[in-house]
Amino acid sequence: MPALSPTMSQGNIAKWKKKEGDKIEPGDILCEIETDKATLEFECLEEGFLAKILVPEGSKDVPVGQPIAVMVEDEQNIEKIPSTLGGESDVKEKTAPKDIESSKVENEPSSTNVNASDIPPHIVIGMPALSPTMNQGNIFKWTKKEGDKIEVGDIICEIETDKATLEFESLEEGYLAKILAPEGTKDVAVGQPIAITVEDPDDIEAVKTSVAGDSAVKKQEPMCQESKSEVKEQKSGFTKISPSTKLLISEYELDASSLKASGPHGTLLKGDVLAAIKSGKGSSKISPSERKPCPQISTQKSPSGRPESKTHPLQSISFEDLPDTQIRKVIARRLLESKQTIPHLYLSSDVVLDPLLSFRKDLKEKHGIKVSVNDIVIKAVAIALKNVPEANAYWDVEKGEIILYDSVDISIAVATEKGLMTPIVRNADQKSISSISSEVKQLAEKARAGKLLPNEFQGGTFSISNLGMFPVDHFCVIINPPQAGILAVGRGNKFVEPVARSDGTEMPAVVTKMNLTLSADHRVFCGKVRGAFVSALQANFSDIPRLLL
Repeated sequence: MPALSPTMSQGNIAKWKKKEGDKIEPGDILCEIETDKATLEFECLEEGFLAKILVPEGSKDVPVGQPIAVMVEDEQNIEKIPSTLGGESDVKEKTAPKDIESSKVENEPSSTNVNASDIPPHIVIGMPALSPTMNQGNIFKWTKKEGDKIEVGDIICEIETDKATLEFESLEEGYLAKILAPEGTKDVAVGQPIAITVEDPDDIEAVKTSVAGDSAVKKQEPMCQESKSEVKEQKSGFTKISPSTKLLISEYELDASSLKASGPHGTLLKGDVLAAIKSGKGSSKISPSERKPCPQISTQKSPSGRPESKTHPLQSISFEDLPDTQIRKVIARRLLESKQTIPHLYLSSDVVLDPLLSFRKDLKEKHGIKVSVNDIVIKAVAIALKNVPEANAYWDVEKGEIILYDSVDISIAVATEKGLMTPIVRNADQKSISSISSEVKQLAEKARAGKLLPNEFQGGTFSISNLGMFPVDHFCVIINPPQAGILAVGRGNKFVEPVARSDGTEMPAVVTKMNLTLSADHRVFCGKVRGAFVSALQANFSDIPRLLL
């Protein structure tokens, strides 16, 4: 899947212009691709035959870089393409012609070369999608090793997703023949092969010898020579160049300005480069003796013991790269998407906290029940959503209408080492405050340990973020889609205000107040809804015992 726009990360196959078996010339339109901007034509820069379409018409959300078709140079090779071929796990990208051994390209660490014809009956296990928003994951730990017997329901490995570290259960029985993605492998795309299993233990050795996985990865010392990106910068007589042609020029260190393009519209073809190599034209601009290793990036220890990287010996500013967790990456992407696509509306109001504090004190002294301020806030918000059902809703983008939730499920923001998690208190309006308190403690512990189950953090109808334990008086939060509202809770502060006495006179008194700021989707929280919800919330805090009804 090509990147047809700077912001394109995935695309939809709108229509195939060529069918399997068709001859393809450089400049031919292969298919129409729907990007994030428009529907564009995908022009082929290679000549050959379309052997196999891997992604049919109508396929949506195909990531950039995922194989969508297989081409061959010789028409007779079409029938040699396996009929079962179809997806990332079966495709090995062609990067250089077979007749030039020295132009072989080293595989990426996550790539896997599987020749199905050389392997006994087997099953390729792909990276599973363990949450609705997961598109890649990290292999945290393998609980089975190569050669182990696997039963249905056995835990094969632990996978770090965008939400938590989850166990991956096997749905087949057999033997683990080959691990393709070792422990610690990061950013493995959903569907990408991570292991191979076989039914017969006698086939394990055959699989190990036939499959080239991470062992095929080779490290090379970087050389200060022209990179692929620099090929385009050389003065040349061509206007277009294909990826494989660019690769050949870089690997053979050819002078691109001496190459002549024979393709349409000035397209430099792979055949042009091969002809130049065989004839000795387009010789290397840098001889082997002139090659020098690129200067290595120096790393030194800072006073704190952490490594500091310097990209240039004269650069005085040092820095440290902190690898991000999968959870934080997804949070960053989704919150950016939220601010870009949801019309945020902010409402702020102060509530008197004294009735709540008094109620909390009575529960502890008279009934031995210890609850937090946040537990009571959850209950107050849940009752407000129950009384104003229009606020317990979300905006359906496809239908262009508001959808009301059937239950009141409150998502609670919990800070963990890997990122912010939002475990859910389901049916919070129907639970007692003590029950909510117990459930929140259990969910928070599981969240910090990375042991939340999918049903414990997926869903939710409304969110609460409480920073009252910090010196934060007021803040705004970003809506967690597809929800339409999230409440920011600040700390309690004491104020001196006039308070009416029973005889009608006013006297100064110390009052504890807490700020609440609602971030709401303007499409759902219209004037009437947002006013009714804030009023219901105020009423609940002013009369805390009503929450027990």
